[in-house]
Amino acid sequence: MDPVIIVGAGPVGLTLALALARQEVPSVVLDEGPGKDEPRPARTVVLREDTAALMARLTGLPVEEAGLRWAGWRSLRRKQVMREIAFGDDEPAPLHIAQHVLTGALREALAGERLVRIAVDSRLDSVEQEPSGVTAHTRGPQGTWWRGSYLVGCDGPRSTVRKLQDIRFPGRTAVERHAVAALRAELPWEGEALLHRMPPWRTAGPSGGEVTGRPLPDGVWRLDWLLPPGKDLVTPELLLARVRETLAGWTGGSTPPYDLLDTGVHTVHHRVARRWRAGRVFLAGDAAHLLGALGTQGLDEGLRDADNLAWKLALAWHHGPHEALLDSYQAERRGAVAARLRAADQVLPLLRGGGGLRAYVPGAARGAEALLTDGHLGRGTLGTPGAYASSPLAPRHLEGEVPVATAPGAPVADVLVTAEDGSFVGLRERLGRGALLVVLVAPGTGVWDRKHWVTAGIMPRLAAAVTALPHPAELLVAESYPGAPAHTVLLVRPDGHLVTALGGVRPADLYAAAEATLGSPAKTEAEASAGAR
Repeated sequence: MDPVIIVGAGPVGLTLALALARQEVPSVVLDEGPGKDEPRPARTVVLREDTAALMARLTGLPVEEAGLRWAGWRSLRRKQVMREIAFGDDEPAPLHIAQHVLTGALREALAGERLVRIAVDSRLDSVEQEPSGVTAHTRGPQGTWWRGSYLVGCDGPRSTVRKLQDIRFPGRTAVERHAVAALRAELPWEGEALLHRMPPWRTAGPSGGEVTGRPLPDGVWRLDWLLPPGKDLVTPELLLARVRETLAGWTGGSTPPYDLLDTGVHTVHHRVARRWRAGRVFLAGDAAHLLGALGTQGLDEGLRDADNLAWKLALAWHHGPHEALLDSYQAERRGAVAARLRAADQVLPLLRGGGGLRAYVPGAARGAEALLTDGHLGRGTLGTPGAYASSPLAPRHLEGEVPVATAPGAPVADVLVTAEDGSFVGLRERLGRGALLVVLVAPGTGVWDRKHWVTAGIMPRLAAAVTALPHPAELLVAESYPGAPAHTVLLVRPDGHLVTALGGVRPADLYAAAEATLGSPAKTEAEASAGAR
């Protein structure tokens, strides 16, 4: 079968190629550039816990060592500290990393990957579809035709793929603008990120000004200044003045020594494509959506697109068309991104309007800081990763379903599990291989050798039920899972989202849930029982 064609060699396209290769699906990445990325220290990304784990799992490289996990977070308003958070084991910190470093790690992992071909200096100019596949043409020094099974546009905000498919990209332009600088300096909050609203040395702008500081390795900081509405030119002199007054204000004296590494202007748009699938053509990342106001991170969502789409494309590539499964990509990912955009657009006028939340709710300044903190840290309405509770893949009417701390459709917690070979690994390490995961919560099993309990109690019945599932599945055992009583059985998708939690071994329910997850209509209890036998 023909490879998957991936248009665009940014982090999302390279991640998708790696994720497909891990599931034995070949791909061709069409890179319109020369195959290298210009170092831009001021262009950085913030990854949530699960997307950082995805990068580490795919690349096999110490991605975390190339970035920095924040030691804490603080919000300031004028001279007052509004909120302080110290990150610990119970609340993993976001990972902050330069985008060119992340892309370099992905390219290094792909260098030895036999299933991925990267075609440099290849700019897409046409796409043709037919029932059996896709044909793409590129221009450049080695312009040629490419044949593929599917094509995924990961080619950014001005996506050629999206335009060729005549897909509308409505939304709002220039929702926010930020002046950005990357510099090396010693600041009072080593390793801590901060948001400073209405700093006492600034009075410009409808909200009195706002600056965000995010630390990177080796004493480097990325600073973002919220600019007033409009298209006023950000001159080098203006940017240097902001750097000096901010550093002086934070250190309580004259401007400390600093080394300016990079500057830029970051303009935030809010857009979402009308369709994310057109036959055998898909959109992902900035080609499908743009968001980023109030601390939300667009690339983090783009990586979730790749993770969601990879296992569905792999299943269709290996086993033939699964239209309902492929359609679910748009339903799940577009729904999750649109919900975040709606939340940001609803809150934005309150936070950026003339009086902010103070004009609406007495004493609401702390509420404003909480909302902004949620956006920056990946929590709450503005930042929590999307859950797929209303997904077309969600099973219905399972009699044995029980509640746990993870809602159906949400990403699972990374608990320690025992694999089939007896090794102890994190649950997330078993993701991304194309198989469903079945996790039995069995307190006490961790202190016994696997051979003593694998044939005892409910394990043989559960193992038989897992073997009978309509798709390959791996059986894992956990000592505990948040909110789950003993003998709870979790069904987890290949991208780490919880399908359901069942109270005990229920082969019929497990089979029905697995079928629904693959895009098949849920069967009746009697049909599922027959299939599980």
